[in-house]
Amino acid sequence: MLRLFPAFTLILMIGPVCAGLIGTILPAFGYLPALGGDVISIDPWRDLINQPGLGISIRLSLINGLIATLISFLVVILFCAAWQGTRIFGVMQRLLSPILSVPHAAAAFGLAFLIAPTGWIVRAIAPLAGWERPPDIVTLQDPLGIALIAGLVAKEIPFLLLMTLAALPQADADRTRQVALTLGYGRVVGWLKAVLPRVYPQIRLPILAVLAYSTSVVDVAMILGPTTPAPLAVRILGWLSDPDLSRRFLASAGAMLQFVLVMIAMAIWWGGEKLVAWWGHVWAEGGMRGRRDDTVRSFAAGTAILSAAAVFLGLASLLVWSFAGYWSFPEFLPRSFSLRLWMREYAMLGAALWTTLMIAVLSVGVAITLVLGCLENETRRFQKPGQGAMLLIYLPLLMPQISFMFGLQVFFTGIGLERTLISVVIVHLIFVLPYIFLSLADPFRALDPRYLQTALCLGASPARVFWLVRLPLLTRAVLTAFAVGIAVSVGQYLPTLLIGAGRFATVTTEAVALASGGDQRMIGIYGLLQMILPFAGFTLALLIPAVLFRHRRGMENRNRI
Repeated sequence: MLRLFPAFTLILMIGPVCAGLIGTILPAFGYLPALGGDVISIDPWRDLINQPGLGISIRLSLINGLIATLISFLVVILFCAAWQGTRIFGVMQRLLSPILSVPHAAAAFGLAFLIAPTGWIVRAIAPLAGWERPPDIVTLQDPLGIALIAGLVAKEIPFLLLMTLAALPQADADRTRQVALTLGYGRVVGWLKAVLPRVYPQIRLPILAVLAYSTSVVDVAMILGPTTPAPLAVRILGWLSDPDLSRRFLASAGAMLQFVLVMIAMAIWWGGEKLVAWWGHVWAEGGMRGRRDDTVRSFAAGTAILSAAAVFLGLASLLVWSFAGYWSFPEFLPRSFSLRLWMREYAMLGAALWTTLMIAVLSVGVAITLVLGCLENETRRFQKPGQGAMLLIYLPLLMPQISFMFGLQVFFTGIGLERTLISVVIVHLIFVLPYIFLSLADPFRALDPRYLQTALCLGASPARVFWLVRLPLLTRAVLTAFAVGIAVSVGQYLPTLLIGAGRFATVTTEAVALASGGDQRMIGIYGLLQMILPFAGFTLALLIPAVLFRHRRGMENRNRI
């Protein structure tokens, strides 16, 4: 039975993606009998090409995705090179969990509240500048997408930093760095020459996942991105939501174009890799020691701190707006605070929270079960997944969501699962599973095998060892993975909207729906609610082991990650 877990997990994770792609490719070429498309045709592509502003939408998606990914990567690499093994590095590690738990949409709303013409930054400098009215400047939804890039960078830096931290021990980074320092290299140059070539192959897939997301993001682009025209993924969602069902053919062609854009972005990144690798060999052989790196180190620390501060200040802004009473410009804080909106909307807020929690718990519970089964099977059969298996695990993260969601919607309609809870849970599972696996795999494999061998020698069955020895030792790791899964599920906007067909109102779908309006207080409330469930999950992941093992110090220490 246990050996079936890997196959079943891959089917649940890859099967819907493949079905969705097929269900999108066929309408992209005019074939969807349910809507009268009985023959293969390129008419949808003609219609797509004739859409006004298509070239600008393509440029926004491709260029901004590449820029956001490149900036995030450079900040993470420079910060690790400059500060690995120092106190500030440890502080940033401790800040990772709360930042990662914030959904992208909530972080985007927070950043919007900071940089808007009536945001905190402008309010802070208004008295110095003598502004009595908000300045006439475009800081949100600017034509170049600079605000969108900033929002993506603020959220992707923590993710790439986490992936890099996981790769450092496997690259023996500490000793390699010490050897480079001993040979007279500066901290930054020594790290880039000796450690980065070992680390980069291990973080290539996470980087490509960030690139795919940044190139095809919908919710963050709706909040921070330009609108005339919008990035391609946002326009595709508009075509999918059009009451005219014939626009589904246009949307499918657009979804395939989005897929091609992501592939082009990855090809450009791959070409950049080869170019930098060639230049890196020449640079490494040049012998430059780079001992004077104080400026680079200060820049790396400042950028990383600024990114974290932007997220936390944005969340604080959401909190203030959610309770704000009368708040005129240029006052830095509201004149009063009120629970009026919370009391007025409590029924709707409670329903959205309950729906969000129900979907998240179901999808994460299934994902935890499947991942534990896969890892236990791996341990018993002495098999470790290779690079191909890791690529399959990352595949849902490497695919633009908009490229297969409509096809998956058609597939669920064909099997009678359209607009049902089970279909929404399945589509959340596609994106939750990879994160759960990445969170649990290393702690599971790092567990000291002598505990298990001792239990087996005492006559316990493998199943009994799993339930009574391995799981208690992995309590904190499992709970942390559960919290990560909750955060991922809460942040799912496009899958919930399209597969649920609007029937399942979560805090994220409601928050993004408010983005086009001007009610900042309601946006603050829903943005705050987006954070509550992930923060609660991570808090419980810390508290439960501390309570369970308060009289067993050794067990509590074993549960530290």
